Amino acid sequence: MKNILLAVVGLSPQVVTETLYALHQEQRKVHAIHIITTRNGKERVYSDLLGGEKGAYFRYLKEYGIAPSSIVFSHNNVHVIHDSSGNEIPDITSEEDNELLLQLCMEKAFSLTSDPDTAVFFSVAGGRKTMSSCLALAAQMYGRSQDRLYHVLVSPEFESNRDFYYPPRLSVLIEVRDTTGQPVYKETQFANVRLIPLPFISIRDRLTPEHLKEPADPASLMLSLVRGRKHTVDINLADQKIQYKGMECDLQPAHIALYAFFASLKKDCDFKDKSCKNCTDCFIEWQEIENRLSEIAGLYAKVAGIRPMEEMEKGGITSLSQENFKSYKSRIAKKIKACFGEYSSKSLVIDSSGKRPDTRYGIAMDKDLLRLKY
Repeated sequence: MKNILLAVVGLSPQVVTETLYALHQEQRKVHAIHIITTRNGKERVYSDLLGGEKGAYFRYLKEYGIAPSSIVFSHNNVHVIHDSSGNEIPDITSEEDNELLLQLCMEKAFSLTSDPDTAVFFSVAGGRKTMSSCLALAAQMYGRSQDRLYHVLVSPEFESNRDFYYPPRLSVLIEVRDTTGQPVYKETQFANVRLIPLPFISIRDRLTPEHLKEPADPASLMLSLVRGRKHTVDINLADQKIQYKGMECDLQPAHIALYAFFASLKKDCDFKDKSCKNCTDCFIEWQEIENRLSEIAGLYAKVAGIRPMEEMEKGGITSLSQENFKSYKSRIAKKIKACFGEYSSKSLVIDSSGKRPDTRYGIAMDKDLLRLKY
């Protein structure tokens, strides 16, 4: 397993050697380093870290006996944010700059986590706060179980000090600032560099293979989760129940018969090329319901058993009045809401459309999601 350090860097490239030092202190090897930065940050990385033998990165490797060939880190691993014209952005100063930064973070996170034989260490210690936020967000989108999100804490007087890049093997005296901002001298042996693992929740395992073909923006990835898969509604007459999202709702025989009647209207709708969203073509007026009471009675007979029509209760499901229908409709809605919740039930209940006297009734749920079992 190869470990890759992916860090955001501003004008203090020290965070790279500090993070590397902290990882090595915990016996975590690093096989490659990638940096996301601005044009101004790139110049500081080039001069301060990669500036030949005097560069702090190479000084660190030499001092701690680490072969430069063991870590892939060069100018090619410094990734600079570009605008739409291909120009390097000097700093993050606008919403547009931040969007380009996030795009680059998403692209690098996607690319580096594509190899199952790697572990990516996301370091959010450097750069502006918006840079840290964007890289942390990218980690939440594409991070895997082997990946880690880190911050590095450095003693305040040594933090961002231009002369401090890591604790050297032999302590040296350097000029630092005290709490009042006054210059004082302090031995580097008192510098405390700590690696702080940050917990994060990744959504990667909930993304479809289609979403892992190329990098996408966080909004699109989150929207794919919100939409999720569509759940079917199973109306089982024999068992007198509705099943939805792994839950069940038991209904009385008369209620399941009336509900199945409206579900069959939806299923028999002729508009095959038309979406059910905001469509009420399968909704019918009370007069048509009254004309089709025999169909409802037939469904009821399948549930309750065949009895002579004259023995069936007057004013019951087989001889509905408009007033009784509204009562049945209300009771069914109440039971469905109790079983599936207020939000989910909106498309499940027998709904109404239009104003009196032209009110029409039906179920709003997509017909392709309704399944009738007799």
